[in-house]
Amino acid sequence: MTTQEVASKFYEYMQQGAFEKIYTELFSEDATSDETPGSDWAKAHGMKEIHEKGNKWREIVEEMFGATTASPVIAGDYFTCYMTMDFKPKGGPRTNMEEIGLFKVKNGKIVSEQFFY
Repeated sequence: MTTQEVASKFYEYMQQGAFEKIYTELFSEDATSDETPGSDWAKAHGMKEIHEKGNKWREIVEEMFGATTASPVIAGDYFTCYMTMDFKPKGGPRTNMEEIGLFKVKNGKIVSEQFFY
């Protein structure tokens, strides 16, 4: 798949809340995931660690109220999406989070994701 095709599928699956499809169909097995500098989340290497990072995130969320993903913007081997989440972390106040996701595509698969918030 081209970067445009991967980005389009990513957007489609995000609209459906089909996160598992994103990771099983669109990501390379050796992909990396990197959070914004200074966050509490470490860099994950490979799908096993990316899934573990996702599980840790779900464990701290008490309630999700909604989320959005804007249409991707493509440039060469990269695409970005503006995303929001409205959630309540366990023991914390309701939070509205905005972030930019930067995704690199190689050989038809996402090989890295990086988040800025």
